[in-house]
Order: sequence, then structure tokens, then C-alpha cells
Amino acid sequence: MKPDYFMLSLLIPGPQSPGNDIDVFLQPLIEKLKELWELGVETYDSKENKTFNMRACLLWTINDFPAYAMLSGWSTKGKLACPCCNDETSSIYLKHSHKTLLDGTTVFHILQGVENSFGKKQRRSKNGISNWKKRSIFFDLPYWKFNMFRHNLDVMHIEKNIVDSIIGTLLDISGKTKDHAAARFDLKDMGIRKNLQPRDTNDGKRTKLANACFSMTTAEKTIFCSVLKGAKLPDGSASNIARCVQQTEKKISGYKTHDAHFMLHYLLQVPIKSILPDHVAIALVHLCSFFRRICQKVISLDEVVNLEAEIAKTLCQLERIFPPSFFDIMVHLPIHLANEVRLGGPVQYRWMYPIERYMCTLKSYVRNRSRSEGSIAEGYLANECINFCSRYLPEDVQTRFNRVPRNNDECVSDELRTPSLFPSKGCPLGGKMGDLFIEHEEAVNDNNPRRTKWEKAKDHSQQFSEWFKTRAMKKDVPGWAKGLARGPNRVAKRFSGYVINVYRFHTRHRDARHKIQNSGVTLEALTPNFATVKDKNPIEAKVTYYGRIVDIKKCYQEEPFVLASQVNQCFYVQDPYVSDKHYVMKTIRRDLFRISDDLESDSPIIYAREPCEPEVIPSLPNDNGEVDLVRNDLRATIIDMAPNMFAKQHGEEDDEESEYEYVEDSDSETS
Repeated sequence: MKPDYFMLSLLIPGPQSPGNDIDVFLQPLIEKLKELWELGVETYDSKENKTFNMRACLLWTINDFPAYAMLSGWSTKGKLACPCCNDETSSIYLKHSHKTLLDGTTVFHILQGVENSFGKKQRRSKNGISNWKKRSIFFDLPYWKFNMFRHNLDVMHIEKNIVDSIIGTLLDISGKTKDHAAARFDLKDMGIRKNLQPRDTNDGKRTKLANACFSMTTAEKTIFCSVLKGAKLPDGSASNIARCVQQTEKKISGYKTHDAHFMLHYLLQVPIKSILPDHVAIALVHLCSFFRRICQKVISLDEVVNLEAEIAKTLCQLERIFPPSFFDIMVHLPIHLANEVRLGGPVQYRWMYPIERYMCTLKSYVRNRSRSEGSIAEGYLANECINFCSRYLPEDVQTRFNRVPRNNDECVSDELRTPSLFPSKGCPLGGKMGDLFIEHEEAVNDNNPRRTKWEKAKDHSQQFSEWFKTRAMKKDVPGWAKGLARGPNRVAKRFSGYVINVYRFHTRHRDARHKIQNSGVTLEALTPNFATVKDKNPIEAKVTYYGRIVDIKKCYQEEPFVLASQVNQCFYVQDPYVSDKHYVMKTIRRDLFRISDDLESDSPIIYAREPCEPEVIPSLPNDNGEVDLVRNDLRATIIDMAPNMFAKQHGEEDDEESEYEYVEDSDSETS
């Protein structure tokens, strides 16, 4: 999914979306795809120095949710909006909020007799084919009806919409919250959660709304915003999220899709866990954990099965807490994401991030706004010609194919290129000279055989350096071992930053002057673990260590005492209530994927696997369905409108919306 492999095959003119008419524009592309499948194209193989007949097929489409309806033919609006559930979608229409809650060959036979009608003003015909509004042109491909997985649900936009709903509802942002007056009147119509239903004031002219269990005070909203505003993130992981936080207005706005992705995976759990009640916080943390685990670069089928079961339980827990208006189609779609991972593989190859970035590049080609399509086509052709020519330029000419990346860990310094017993890795930043005097603690030489294994292990680690220095003086020791036994050099270079494993590390002093946090490090080491001091059977296991970089020094080239290549990066988020408590968040390199089944590779497994720890996630509470829905320590909200006046202004919708009905559940009377 890199821009070098993208081909602009179709450019649809016009300021608006083509809608149902997109099939007209796709006809030339479909003809080419049929030719690639049936006849193939003669292609030259530069490695074998011969030609061969190449055939190709279309696996699936990558699109956002509105484009899903255009390409598939299934309407993604109304009471049957879910394209995966189809006719089995269970939905309820909320008349006050004006919204609906929420095998391939069979589809082909259903749509065989459908005649497509194009144009913006064409209405959906009631021909007994459910929510299908057309027969997709992709069914003209001979293999399309046999595809088990044809169109992708875009995880990028699903995450963005869910973050918008969570933040807007928790902070009670006007126009963004799902817990508004109309949602409370919907509760009254449905006959559920009586404690949250609107009530008349004593004078009967106004309406009183009780605060829900997820409501926050002004001080708590300030703390919520301060956590996101004060969090320093590693270099290149996300944009400056602090600029999107408006503490005075108690709102968060202006963040991009990747900012929402990062907040959902790493940041939202901290203020949610610290501020909200347990039954609310645990459900939201489980939702954040689901998206973090579903977005792993390596995921097993067993974990997919677990995620599929867990997201169903999580959504059930959320339905007990948040109002029905919260559960639109975007909150429903995560129930199908695990199955799509089972069919299509990791989401990194199927989401919209590469497409959106490439669309931004194409839009940057526009110089004449009245002829935007021509500007994009001209810029695309020019860029393709330049890329083609740059492949034949000498290696000393810098092109996009040999350009040094920003976090390049291959240092070009001649000093670091000298051969050594321990080859230097990484590239230092901000080097300066300084003296380092290292003092050794006197070794304890106690030959008492009754000492415990823990004490012997402690003495071994302390006495080994002196023993090795004496042993290295003998003639049977090679030269490299003698050089190692001389001990550390008293003069060392000191750096304020270092680039290694495509990570950019800074010292704490340098981090204090920046808005990013690059001083967090984590290391996984094989360590003997003692249960107690008297433990005679220690167990060797991998232990994860966390810390902050105070100083970066370079000793004599043949005497490295800290292996920077073994260190990974993490960052810390401070607890809003306890200043000495920090939550550690592991990060992962965005440009590294493990595509081989072989577990042994040059890079540690911890790089290739998304560092999530499901075993530390709190379990869902076993409360037998009884939860506190009202926050009694806050005053109720008063709106200057009587219930009968509200009903007049928010009457039932005409046409199709008035036909939607809901089924009242007798078990939903509990508040």
C-alpha cells in the first residue's frame, strides 16, 4: 500500500459525488479487468529476461461507507443500513432524534432481474429485493459472484466516528453529544430508563433532565482535557493533539482521522479510567482495546475468534449505559470487523489511510481550480514520468527511491565506519565532549558455601568484572578479550539524541524543550527471578523493564556497555490525580511488517507484533444487569421548554421515516 504502486486509472469529473451513476464511469475499467482475467497481457520479466502472459483479478474494493453503497448497490441508510446483516438487521427508529439504531452467489441470483436506473432523481423501486438499489457493475466480472469478501468496511472512518461520539457525549459538546434532550424524550417513548426520562418542573413550564452516569462536572471535564493536552507523544506517531484541545471551552475539535486512531488506542483510556465510574470506564476501555488488537500487524485466528465474542459483550455493556441515539450504524459495524479480518487479513492492507494520503497528493497538483481534473491528470503524468526516469539515474543522484529517511539509523560518519569487534549501530544527534569517571564498587569475596543461590548470583554479577580483568592477563587469552578487559574509557562522547531501529530517542533534558516525548525506553531481557531471598529454584523468564533516558554516552568503540539496538520506544502518560503515577504505552514502528511465517528474523518479534496486553484489561463487571444510570451528586439540567412544546417541534417525520416502528421490550423497564 505504497504510493509507488498506485495507478490513477479513473478520474470522475464534477464537483459532486456520482452516486448511483458511478457504474457508467466504471465501464472502461471493468472492460480492462475482464481482459486481464480472460486474455492476460504480455509482460516483460527483467530478472528472467523474457516475457510472460500476466493475468490479474480484482480482490476487493477499499472505500468509505457512503462509497460502499455506490459500489455494492446496497443502501447504507435507513433501517437496513448494515450491509453485512442485510435483511436480518435489527433496528429501531427514534422519532425525536430522527435516526435509526442499529454468501455471494445468492446476491447474484437476487439481482439478476434488476434493471438499473441512473440519475440523481431516481427513487428506489419497491420490487421485493429488500434494500438493494441496483445491481453492481462488478458482477459483470466472471469471478465476482464467487468472491466471499467483496467490499471492505473502512476501519479508519469507523474509528473516527466512534471517537467523535465518545468525546462529544462525555464532554457534552453541543451538536456532538448523543445524550441530548431529544434522546431523553426517545427514552420516554420507548418506556425504558425511567430515572433518565424528562420530567416537568413544579411550574410545568420547563423540563428537568437528570444527569447520566457518564456525565462529568466542569472540573472533571477540565481534567479530561488536560490529560490529552499535556500528553507528549513520540516523534512521528501522531500530530500535535494538544492544539485540538480547548480547555476553556471544555471541548476537543479539529483532530484528524489518525489523531482519533491514536487517541482511541492509547490516550482515552487514561482519563476515562481515572474519572468515570467503573462500569462505564471498563466498557469503554474494552472498546478501545478491541480496536487496538484488531489493528495488529500480526494476528492469529484464535485471537480473531476471541475478539468476535468480546466485541459483542462490549457493545451489550455499552447499550446498558449510553442512550439509544449513541448506537448508530458506525457503532454497530465493529461487530463485523473480526470476521473481515478472518476473510481478508490484517486491516493495514484494507483501510483508507494510504488512499486518503494519496488523494491529498493528487489534490496538491491542482493549480487551476476551474480545471481541477485536468490539473490532477497533468500532475500525475508528470510525476510518473519523473519516477520512470529516476530509476535510470546513477546511484549518487538523490531521488525518491534512494532518499535518506528522516530517522535514518545508518550513520555516515567516517569515525563510526571503522571496523570494530562491536559494530556501531545508530546515528547520534547533538554530540558534545565530556568526562566520565566510572567508579567500581569493591567486590565481596566471601567463600562461605552456605550462602543462598540469590546471594551467589548477586556476588557473581559484582565480582565477574575484576575476575575477568585478572584472567585476561594470561597468555592463552586472545587480543580482543584483553582489549575488552581494560575496562571503560574515562573519556566519552555525550549525545542529546540517538536514532536506532528507525526510532528517534532524546534525553529527558532535550524532551523538556519539545512538544514530543522520545525519552521513554523499554527493554525485554532474560532474567533469573527469585520469589524470595531463600528461593533455591530461580526461574529464568523474560522481564520487561521501563525507564527514561537521562544521558546518552558513547564509550570507546570496542567497549559498548549499553546496546541501543536492543531498546524499544515507549511513552508515558501522567495520571491526572496522582502525580507520581504514569501509564506506560508501548509504540511500534509504523514501517515494519512481518510477512514471513518464520519466527526467526533480523528484527525482534516485539517489533513485528503490536504490543497489546489483553491480560491486564479489567474484566466486565458481573452485576446481573443492574447498573447506576443516574449521577445523583450533580444537579439536574433544566431546559426552557415544556414537554408538549418539545413534542410539537420534534414531531414525527413524513414519508418513509414515519413508517419505522420499534418493538417494545418488556425486560427493558429497569432503570
